[in-house]
This record gives sequence, C-alpha cells and structure tokens, in this order.
Amino acid sequence: MRKIQLVVLFAFALLQVLAQKQSAVAVSNAEELMPAGVSVTTTRNSVTIGGKKIDYSAYTGYLNLQNDTGKMIAKVFFTYYKKEGEDAGKRPVTFTFNGGPGSSSVWLHMGGLGPKRVLLKDDGAASGPPYQYINNEYSWLDKTDLVFIDPVSTGYSRSAPGENPKQFHGYLEDISSMGSFVRHFLSRYERWGSPKYLAGESYGTTRAAGLSKYLQDRHRIYLNGIFLISSVLNFGTNDYYVGNDLPRALYIPSYTAAAWYHKKLAPALQADLKKALKESEEFAIGAYASALLKGGWLTDAEKEAIAEKMSYYTGLSKEYILQSNLRVEEGRFYKELRRKDGLTIGRLDARFTGRDIDDVAESNSFDPSFANIDGPFTATINDYFQKELNFKEEKGYNIFGDVYPWNYSNVQNQFLNVAESLRDAMAKNPALKVYVGFGYYDFATPYFTSKYDIEHMFLRPEQRKNVQTYFYESGHMYYIHKPSLVQFKKDVDQFFDFSSSNK
Repeated sequence: MRKIQLVVLFAFALLQVLAQKQSAVAVSNAEELMPAGVSVTTTRNSVTIGGKKIDYSAYTGYLNLQNDTGKMIAKVFFTYYKKEGEDAGKRPVTFTFNGGPGSSSVWLHMGGLGPKRVLLKDDGAASGPPYQYINNEYSWLDKTDLVFIDPVSTGYSRSAPGENPKQFHGYLEDISSMGSFVRHFLSRYERWGSPKYLAGESYGTTRAAGLSKYLQDRHRIYLNGIFLISSVLNFGTNDYYVGNDLPRALYIPSYTAAAWYHKKLAPALQADLKKALKESEEFAIGAYASALLKGGWLTDAEKEAIAEKMSYYTGLSKEYILQSNLRVEEGRFYKELRRKDGLTIGRLDARFTGRDIDDVAESNSFDPSFANIDGPFTATINDYFQKELNFKEEKGYNIFGDVYPWNYSNVQNQFLNVAESLRDAMAKNPALKVYVGFGYYDFATPYFTSKYDIEHMFLRPEQRKNVQTYFYESGHMYYIHKPSLVQFKKDVDQFFDFSSSNK
C-alpha cells in the first residue's frame, strides 16, 4: 500500500513539474531559471520582426548589488529579453539605459528597442489618453538579447534599507554600480562568451563611454560595440553660461535645423535642409566662432555683419541678435523663433510647439516635446509591467528619480569629458565599434556638439574607421518619429553586422 502511495505521489510531482515547464504564464521567483539573490518573474512571448517570428523569454526583477564585505547595498531593477532557440552563450547581449542623470530606461525600452513600443502617430505626436502599446516590429531582438537597466533611485531600483542612496548619485559612483551590475549579470546568466554591447541615450551615452573604459580597466570586460544615441561626451561643448562661448557656436546648426522645419529661413536655405546645415556649420566654426573669440575687440561693423549672417541662419531678427550681444541662449530661442505666432518650440524635439500663458516671456514655461511623451510612456510602462510581464510592485516606478545633486567631484574646476575615456577604450580594444546617432531637431544634445566631440578625440585612422555616424530628421528620442524609427532599425542591423566582423 505504501509503495502505491509513493508511486502516486511521485507521478503527481512529475505532472506538476511538466506543467510548470510547459506553462506560458509568469513564474514568480523562478530560482530554477534565475540565480540566487535575484527576485524575478518570467514570461514568454513572441514578436514578429522583418516578417520572422521571434520567440523570447522576459525576466523582470532585481539583481542585488553587494559591497566588498558581501553586504547588500542596492536592488537594481532590470528587464532581460532572451531569444529562444539559440545558444545564449554565443548570441550578442546589449545592456541598455537612458540618461538624465536620473532617468529610468523607459524611453529606449518602450520607444524603439524592446518588443513593445508606445503607440504614437507617425510624426511622433501622442493621441489623447488612455495610451496604448503595440508589438514593436522594429525591435532589436532579432539581432541581440536585451537587458534594460534602471540605475539606483530610478524605475524600481532602490538602495538597500539603511544605505544612503547618495553613494550611487555621481559620475564615478554610477559607473561603479553599473559596472558591477554588468559583471554580476554576465556571471549569473552565463553570458561571458557572448558578444557584448552597451546602448545609451543622452547622459546614458556619457555613462556608456565611461563604462567602456571602466569595464576594461576594472573588470577586464571588453566590448564589441557601443551605441551612442543622442550623445553628450564633453559637457564643455554643451553647457551654456557666461564665459563659455563654445556651445554658442556649436548650437547654431541646430538653430538652423529648427528654423528650417518651421519655415523661418530664406528661400535659398529652405530648399534643402542638408545644404542649409552644411553652410550653417561652416559659419558656426568659421566667422561666428571667430567673432565670439574676439569679444570686446569686435568692431561695430563686424558685429553688424555677423548679426546679419546669424539672422540668415537662425530665422531670428538682426535686432534681437544684436540685443543679445550675438549670443542667443537656447532657452530664448525656444520662445523667440515663433513668438509672433504665439508658439514656443520644444527642447527635446524642436518639431513640437506649445503655448504659454503669454507671449512676452524670455523663455518657454514648459517643453512641449517632453509633455508629448511623458504621459504615454509613463502609463504604458506601468501597464506593461503589470499585465504582460506579471511584475507587480507596490512602490512607484520612478520615470525620473531624485538623484540630485549629481556628484562631479572627479572633475572639479573642469568639464566632464568622457570622450577621452572612449578613446582610451578604443586604443586598448581595437575591435571596439561605435555607433553615434543624431537627431537634427534635438537641443538636449545638439548634433553638431557631438560631431565636434568626436573630431576632437583625435582618433588614429584605423580607429576612426570604427566610428559610424547616422542622422535622423527627428529630435532627441528620434525613434518616436516613424520614418526615423524605420531607418534606425536598418542602421542598427547594419552596425551589428559591421561590429561582428572583427576587422
């Protein structure tokens, strides 16, 4: 009788195991799939990319960071997408994050890279709430597995109880914690043999460039490629303030692009965007940069001539430019370009317009391009985690976390410049390839500042061949613009092929 009972119990247990393996619903705290120290849910789904069905598993949850004594100091939230049916040890894996600093990974996750994307109009404009997400036929999952990481204090990531979150809020602190995450992830998911990539947007490109050197020097992790999406490598080319004229020159082509989009340029420039930008770039680093350098040595006649040219390339009046001492700050430009129309333009994406309470203010009261995406991305990521990834968390998902003041103590009395870190990594790892993408209508990380940064890395010819640049007629999140998203996917596919050649 006892033998029969044991057989029945064994058969029942076997049926339970088989049922669990065959189930397509989420498995909570799946230790058999996830390593110790990680609390996750697991779901399985598919997405069609380029006409081919991609089956994948999604692991959503936390990886615990520990200090040198083994004490847990933070729980880092991530979503890991792994294509089924391939050897994970040989398939590329890409670690992705956004910027801020202080931003979660929601933008890249639900905008262009992941298997789902926010439903927007083809020009990137949002419809009214409630918002929806759809299958992303332009996801990267056909080329690489994806790990979306939320740095500490963003998304669901938090410092451990009793730990000061400020220990993660700074350039060096962030590089260290993110580097630790990558190292532990590679070990726990057996991905050391995989081709490895980083993909960052905005300050995420600052992080990626810094990580490229840190991972090599600290953990001996060599990368195959880095995606710099709307990059900022040298804050000295991007930070407006009195006494730093370099950004004023480098922003001029972005002024031209925005004025072109809003049809505020002369007919000769309106005829061809790329031709207009080429002329503007030459003016910016030629006559205009020279005029800024002269400062008080500039004669009245020279001022008049520069103001005339600057008006031609920006769509602003000559009088306004002279009143601004030839230095029109970006915030003023957002308000001034379409002041007569009662409209302001966006910072993240100059294609978008908004209305303030009045038309006489010096700068706009909000960024209409951010307002366009804030609600849709926030709603859909929360909906997606709960309904499809079966990850439910009582605490809020921080689209933007409180990480300020961000610590730049490593560069006191100078600007943070991670272009040198990237150059160093490329010198030590000749196989490292770099994708650099620009949106013409982006004022958060203007395209010409990034071009300047790359040209001032002084890469050797064999290194320069490893850097590929791509341009899109969109803004900071250029993937919200459907034509740019389509082109983005083609460019990414080409870059993966290029970076895997090891030439």
